[in-house]
Amino acid sequence: MSEAPLMPKATAVWLIDNTALTFDQIADFCVLHPLEVKGIADGDVAGSVRGIDPVTQNQLTREEIEKGEADPNYKLKLLRPKTVVVTKASKKKPKYTPVSKRQNRPDAIAWMVRNHPEVSDAQISKLLGTTKSTIQSIRERTHWNSANLEPRDPVALGLCKQMELDMVVKKAASKRPTTPAPDEASEGPTLRPAEETTAPAEASDTPEQTPAEEVDVSKVFANFSDLGSEKSDG
Repeated sequence: MSEAPLMPKATAVWLIDNTALTFDQIADFCVLHPLEVKGIADGDVAGSVRGIDPVTQNQLTREEIEKGEADPNYKLKLLRPKTVVVTKASKKKPKYTPVSKRQNRPDAIAWMVRNHPEVSDAQISKLLGTTKSTIQSIRERTHWNSANLEPRDPVALGLCKQMELDMVVKKAASKRPTTPAPDEASEGPTLRPAEETTAPAEASDTPEQTPAEEVDVSKVFANFSDLGSEKSDG
């Protein structure tokens, strides 16, 4: 379908009243059905619509109109605007889930809760088109049908696309807080500084032990002889 001019019916009214173009040419230019253009000409359609000149609106040139009037098979060309107006993107509408698949939604929520606990309720709600209260009831096992829930992949159920699911999981994982590093005090023993290990050993205050004195064998046997003489005297 070709691009239509602004206010196509009002443009068609003006072209019918002010040119010799055919209904088919006007219908093609205004993106209308030929019967609708005929109805406008007969006054059955858009009777209260006031015509708008497409030439003054910079949507059509006078030369294009003359070419169309000279050749009934000629298709008028819409002028492109010299400046493009950037329109603000409208907010995304809530996700619509067909009635035939809504009964599978609790199973998909249970699958998300079990396999991806890092995904928030708001993300699940947006992905599957459900409410936070329903997700919370399934998390807490207070859902009216908790006993019969069977966790199933929402992609396999047709509730979302694999790319959408991957993006949600990736986004949730990026927001997960990292494990804080343990304090230095709680760490195990560390290597001693080089100054300590390479320093010369300090002199010990404890006097070095001298080797045991040599035993005088003659004195030992002299003692035994003294003991023997004492026994004989007794």
